[in-house]
Amino acid sequence: MTPPPLPRIRWVPAVLLAALGAGTVRTRRRLRAIHVLPAVPPAATAVPRAAGWRLLTARGVEPDPATFLAACAHAEREGLRVLDLLPADLAAERVLGLLRLVDPARYREDRLGEGRGAGFAVLVAEEVLARAGVDAGGPYHGPAELLALTRRLKEFAADATGLAIAPALSCGRPGEARGAARAAELRAQGLPPGALAAAQLGGLALLAGAVVRHGRWGAAAAGLYCLQPYLALGGPGSPVRPADLARATAARPLRSLGAAVRTASAAARHREGPDPARAAAYRADLAAGTDRFLEPRRPDCPWCGSHRLAVRVRVPDLLQGKPGRFTLERCEDCGHVFQNPRLTPEGLEFYYRDFYDGRGGAGAGTVFGRLGAAYRSRAEMLRPYAVPASWLDVGTGHGHFCNAARAVWPRTRFDGLDMGDGVRGAELRGWVETGFQGQFPEFASKLAGQYEVVSMYHYLEHTRDPLAELDTAAAVLAPGGYLTIEVPDPQSRMAGLLGPAWLPWFQPQHQHLIPAANLREALADRGLTVLAEQHGPAHQGNDFFGAVALTAARLAPDPDRPWGPPPTPAGRARAGAVRLASLPFFAAAAALDAVRTAAAHHTDGGNAYRLLARKDTP
Repeated sequence: MTPPPLPRIRWVPAVLLAALGAGTVRTRRRLRAIHVLPAVPPAATAVPRAAGWRLLTARGVEPDPATFLAACAHAEREGLRVLDLLPADLAAERVLGLLRLVDPARYREDRLGEGRGAGFAVLVAEEVLARAGVDAGGPYHGPAELLALTRRLKEFAADATGLAIAPALSCGRPGEARGAARAAELRAQGLPPGALAAAQLGGLALLAGAVVRHGRWGAAAAGLYCLQPYLALGGPGSPVRPADLARATAARPLRSLGAAVRTASAAARHREGPDPARAAAYRADLAAGTDRFLEPRRPDCPWCGSHRLAVRVRVPDLLQGKPGRFTLERCEDCGHVFQNPRLTPEGLEFYYRDFYDGRGGAGAGTVFGRLGAAYRSRAEMLRPYAVPASWLDVGTGHGHFCNAARAVWPRTRFDGLDMGDGVRGAELRGWVETGFQGQFPEFASKLAGQYEVVSMYHYLEHTRDPLAELDTAAAVLAPGGYLTIEVPDPQSRMAGLLGPAWLPWFQPQHQHLIPAANLREALADRGLTVLAEQHGPAHQGNDFFGAVALTAARLAPDPDRPWGPPPTPAGRARAGAVRLASLPFFAAAAALDAVRTAAAHHTDGGNAYRLLARKDTP
């Protein structure tokens, strides 16, 4: 007798059910991890305002003295300097959205994490307000202003920012933000409203398709989607009581559809075009052409002097889409790869402009803020050898590494050096103790022998003369001090596989890509003994994702770039179509990068390497 066939698995609704179920459990767990302020005895309301604290609120939010005092007491007890207060009647989708972004159990310890909150009330120490240059008088008319403020304040209280639920606090006007207000709130949190609205619409379309095509399985997924607000936020013992919980549960698909459409429409209406002044400055720069930004081609290798050179890759500026084409040549004798002809100092200024600061500053900061695991791995490389008292991070940028490394070396003094203004901001935020602004070789005599550790993480490849930088590092180190370096590996197999789309070529910013053997020899020549070399742990898992991003940018550059032609509807449509079409490729690239990263760690070979060397004592 033939056994009955097994029921066919409905993969789409099954995946939806699994994702929704996991998300519901995660949200409920995260909600329970948020501290709930205790009820303060009525007599305590007569206590004067706590000194040193300010409570900033959105319009219509009127906290009672008891809530203020309870918040101050909790912050003092836990050592917090910024505390975002969640009203108990916060709209359901606001709570769900916040808990998608934040894991309260890890929020405080994540020194690089974005500042997040509800956007209705935030308690701040006055000294943090002073360092951040924030006017405590506001005005803070709505959640968007307070969300942006909380995001900024966490930078000044990197490991002293928290969340708490205030049961007696009301948000004043329950309900979900609509249209332009929701788009403004997303932008205030550094999130792209148009992309998120498109993702929400795509998810709803997928859910609707599952209902139509898969019957009961699809209906089960849709039912769980509707019930998710109540399952995650409702029931006895829940610390929040969203005023709209019943509506958010019963009509969730329709409410979500309306919110996504309105947000997408608002994002399209309020798209920021090129800044006129910045565009005019770029037009003036480009009027004389870009050839003037390149020096004459040199006939020999800057590392060993050999004349046996071969073109490794020719590539335009895929990072920003600025005009110009750049050549990397490889020395056939020592393997050194270098930009030839290289950019002049004026050319470097032109191509760096609006990448790490200005127009691109926020995006660069977001990228650097997500590299916490890599930063900690770099800092931990020193564990078997020393407990450093002083550390100079060269090429520190905005100080992200130093901020993250404090979790590994809390008693170490971290200083930073960089050419840009970001190092001054790092000093102001307390991410570095002292910020030095300028070229590293300029500080060789001033800082001679002062540091136990000097780090150069993805810095040498940006310099015009890496050998001079190594000379300076050797001079700045105290005898027995340590130099740690991380750079891209030009011998990576991915460089050959991906060609011009290999992200670490990073043209036109990367001037030199140095093979590990060359760097070891240069360190030995300067009295530094290599103690450790890591390849797999230094791998940056972005080979395939970066290739897709660079290719998409090449096919459809940002229409709003101020160095490009004036944006047109056709250009915007093309850019949007390319971005939409590239989404499956980005998903596949992320999966490939995960496999590639695991393989790199297993085989100790990736797209970068790091060295740790000790300065020999006389």
